[in-house]
Amino acid sequence: MKVLILGAGRVGGSLARALVNNNYDVSIIDLNKNVLESLEDKLDILTVEGHASHPITIKKAGADNETTVIAVTSNDEVNLIACQIAKKQFDVKKTICRLSEKSYTKNLNVFGENIIDIVINPEKEVMNHLKELIMHPGAEQIEQFAEGKVNLVSVKAKKKAKLVGRELKGIKDDMPETDAFVASIYRKGRPFIPSGDTVIKESDEIYFISSASNIDQIVNEFRDQGDVYSRVMIVGGGKIGYSLAKELEDGYKIKLIDSNKDKCKKLSKNLDKTIVLHGSATDEDLLKSENISNIDIFCALTDDDETNLMSSLLAKKMGAKKTMIILNNPSYLGLVPGFIDTYIAPYRLTVSSVLQDLRESDVTQDVLLKMDTGAEAIEGVVHANEFTSNLFGKSLKEIPLPEGASIGAVVRHGDLLMPNSDVELSLNDRLIIFLADKKMVSEVEVLFKTN
Repeated sequence: MKVLILGAGRVGGSLARALVNNNYDVSIIDLNKNVLESLEDKLDILTVEGHASHPITIKKAGADNETTVIAVTSNDEVNLIACQIAKKQFDVKKTICRLSEKSYTKNLNVFGENIIDIVINPEKEVMNHLKELIMHPGAEQIEQFAEGKVNLVSVKAKKKAKLVGRELKGIKDDMPETDAFVASIYRKGRPFIPSGDTVIKESDEIYFISSASNIDQIVNEFRDQGDVYSRVMIVGGGKIGYSLAKELEDGYKIKLIDSNKDKCKKLSKNLDKTIVLHGSATDEDLLKSENISNIDIFCALTDDDETNLMSSLLAKKMGAKKTMIILNNPSYLGLVPGFIDTYIAPYRLTVSSVLQDLRESDVTQDVLLKMDTGAEAIEGVVHANEFTSNLFGKSLKEIPLPEGASIGAVVRHGDLLMPNSDVELSLNDRLIIFLADKKMVSEVEVLFKTN
């Protein structure tokens, strides 16, 4: 499939790398010649220097009716105009448009009928993930599937947790009325599919699937008790920092630090209960005066990775209980373990969102769980095809899957079913499948082919 990316910034560059690795035919447009040359040196892609919304540039990139256009420049208006030109003048197959301004998304037909097929908003995705993690203490990652009916959650087993040193099946003894399925455990960086007899060890990273209402109960089996979050400090008053403060300020005590004095004045007017502070998050005196040792969660959400890393390390050293950061540069991933509690990579969320929209099978969601190891989870609808014709009526345990892949949940007629031996595969089942390696996707995707 041909994909044309408009914008070679952090989002566009990350998309280019991911799509090339998934064997897409990728071209990319940007005004920055140096950025394009850097991508061209590392990837097998066509680069075009020019304005993303100019017809002549789009033509040079080879746009036609077999092309999917992904407009991810930092300018909403450029993205909108580029999608209009791509659809009307070049009749491209699909347009995926990055939009940050809410008012643009309310009525997309204003820009022309069927001009914008899919809208993505990386900033909103990041904010929602941060909010979920703050609201569910102990969870390291929360991904929603089946329109929120199913949650895939990761949690790291702590030394004093209830289940550490016990067999995994003990979770059912502790919570007999709660349904959950552990899809995978990472131990010392290596994944395996556990059985009920698996003994949980300290620092195990557990991926489990359950309904949203059960998250906290299950997480409590693996974390230290008494972790309650009420005080949050946010660094960076950009779109993500501001919207997170706005979402949380009614239920939490929020402090927000930004280095721009004018921005602080604007934030103070628009936030009702948040305390807005002007200064640097790496200023020890400022952090000390604001009682950093009493902060439950320190969120560093600026556009600068170095500021996020250094301020979080300082905050942790001075007593902040938990640190969360935004991390844009993949090369910094090796620095995170042991120093930062939780990181969110905006490019991971954007790549996940785009991949699911490019699948030719009936995959409704595709989530990259670990950028460093390639763990992935997909949700798809089972259709009658050459591969599935002999599988209907068989137990889910009998479905042939590659090693390291496991069915975590089934949604049937809106109901959540855990994958025990009594559940048989049916037409139109919605399966959530955990994959230890994204290379397995093609082997699993055959379940969701429409013909």
